[in-house]
Amino acid sequence: MVRSPTQHDLSTTDIASIVESALGVGLSGARELSGGTFAAVWRADLTDGREVVVKVGPPAAARLLRYEQGLIPAEAEYFEMISARTPGVPVPSVLAVSPDPAWIITTLLPGTPLAARDSPKAREQLGACVARIHGITGPRFGYTGDRAAGDDWPTAFEAIVDALRADAADWNVPLPPLDGVVARYRDVLAAVTRPALLHFDLWDGNVLAGPDGSLTGLVDGERYLYGDPLLDFVSPALLRRIEDIPGHPFVAGYRPAPFDEPARIRLALYRIHLYVLMIAEGPSRGIPIADGRHDHLTGLLTQELADLP
Repeated sequence: MVRSPTQHDLSTTDIASIVESALGVGLSGARELSGGTFAAVWRADLTDGREVVVKVGPPAAARLLRYEQGLIPAEAEYFEMISARTPGVPVPSVLAVSPDPAWIITTLLPGTPLAARDSPKAREQLGACVARIHGITGPRFGYTGDRAAGDDWPTAFEAIVDALRADAADWNVPLPPLDGVVARYRDVLAAVTRPALLHFDLWDGNVLAGPDGSLTGLVDGERYLYGDPLLDFVSPALLRRIEDIPGHPFVAGYRPAPFDEPARIRLALYRIHLYVLMIAEGPSRGIPIADGRHDHLTGLLTQELADLP
């Protein structure tokens, strides 16, 4: 397993210590899970018969992107909101959380990530669940805490993109010219007047399906923010354009309004945001710019910029 600089190198003893201090029980077994690059994630079997997930945040010395501050407590907030406001949406239950040192213990959900085994049924059910989640309204647009936010969506979204551009500059990561891109579409973004609760990170590794193909879990809610529901349509069709995929099951389950021209512009802007994020985070994850990933993402970003009307 290639370890990101943001991931603690932990042992079973470390996990046992966290579990004992938080839940007062011991371990009968534990193993690290793969798939993510931000936190260290372990499955732990407890001596009282429970199966849990222990997620440990980055080391104190790790350099993070601006929006990544406080993500472990944010994950607890997200799961607790979903459990309270949209019962029936399969998210883990929070058993314990610590902001410093940052870790969270949740119940282990059944199922296999869609990254390992596809299920159109789970994708459609995910769309329906996300539509319910989007009914939750936040106090402002953007992130919580001291991170990028605003009183309206255009202001918040521009601040979010500008923060990522600043991250890229800090790491000497090259980006295509982006000056004025978000500002040019301020009126299109201003059509969003309600800060809906967004998961943001709905890629296939964060969606679980059972043996019959049904949705069994939605995990990794730490990157949540409030804004345009269309932002959550980008990751379910990662590196593709969901509006150009007829019959996509996520869309079928969500049942949004037809993608008119303003919606297509906003979706393009949200893909631009995601590609800037993925490019900017490379060095923090120990990914060399020369490995091909940077050039591929830059090509996708450049195409989206060129195709904007």
